[in-house]
Amino acid sequence: MSRFPLATSSWDEAERAALQRVIDSDRFSMGPEVAAFEAEFARFTGSRYAVMVNSGSSANLAMVAALRHTQNPALRLMPGDEVIVPAVSWSTTFFPLHQYGLHLKFVDIDPETLNYDLAALAGAIGPRTRAIMAVNLLGNPNDFDAIRALIGERSIVLIEDNCESMGARFDGRQCGTFGVMGAFSTFFSHHISTMEGGLVVTDDEELYHILLALRAHGWTRNLPKFNRVTGEKSDDPFEESFRFVLPGYNLRPLEMSGALGRAQLEKLPRLIAGRRENGARWVEAMADHPLFRIQRETGESSWFGFALMLRPETGLTRRAVLARLGALGFETRPIVSGNFTKNPVLRMMDHRLHGLMTHAEEIDRQGFFIGNHHYDIREAIGVLARFRG
Repeated sequence: MSRFPLATSSWDEAERAALQRVIDSDRFSMGPEVAAFEAEFARFTGSRYAVMVNSGSSANLAMVAALRHTQNPALRLMPGDEVIVPAVSWSTTFFPLHQYGLHLKFVDIDPETLNYDLAALAGAIGPRTRAIMAVNLLGNPNDFDAIRALIGERSIVLIEDNCESMGARFDGRQCGTFGVMGAFSTFFSHHISTMEGGLVVTDDEELYHILLALRAHGWTRNLPKFNRVTGEKSDDPFEESFRFVLPGYNLRPLEMSGALGRAQLEKLPRLIAGRRENGARWVEAMADHPLFRIQRETGESSWFGFALMLRPETGLTRRAVLARLGALGFETRPIVSGNFTKNPVLRMMDHRLHGLMTHAEEIDRQGFFIGNHHYDIREAIGVLARFRG
């Protein structure tokens, strides 16, 4: 294990007790623990509804699929519709959009916040634009006041990939709740861990019901009797057991994941507080560092990790810097995907680039990130602050 790892566990006896509770119940498939976690997570985010799935990637898939199958014309996305996306995010931000036949328009990022370059975003919005995917990168919120002002009165759907930014807030509001839906991840390396897992939150009842059906085979079994997908269900459970109304998936989480989520959610406020304390120390220690620029916080970041951009005037190569940091015990990774538009998979996708991806390319060549945690990491911050190559 690295001296300064990217990810560590926040589990203790609470999580082990949660797992044992499920074992003792002998109910392992999705059940009351998942339902309880969904209700508790919805309260945490201030949302009406939360739907748990088996990963953050599945959360993005379910979110996009729900917009294809809604009957609300103001929200429905159809094949060929244009969706604006940032040039830097994880692959499964983009893939569900492609899989539903949408046209992706890539926009460059801001070199300081690592979220949308707002001037580029303003220029990218056009008459074909039907949706904007806002990705809160490495814990950092987007400027949602600015994005909403850019949308104005236009019929553009805002959705959020908040998988890296659980607990981040903008103007006192939880990120993941600014769009019509928001996706979260509970993978091991994220703010809370249910082993694998993810959630979608929404205030829209129809989208909630669509998500319930899509998550489990597209059947009606998990829908309430009166619902926004089929209207009224039969009272005959046999008839409703295998009635399929949407082209769904099996995205269901395990009951253990729901129980773990409940234990982790109780800790989340202090886990975020610990990360933010480290974030404040990081910003202070790394201000005006001769080798690196760091990410500028928007709103209240939940500091998934600490991004560094090697200043080109140093004359150092990233390869050499990473080797030296590795020798000091730092585990490092690219900043998410780097410039995603360089990947060969784009040849298979309906897309275009809005201008040059100048800043995305810069972090692709010069950027990397290190881990942040809920516990005191002043030693790691101090070592990096003193680092001169």
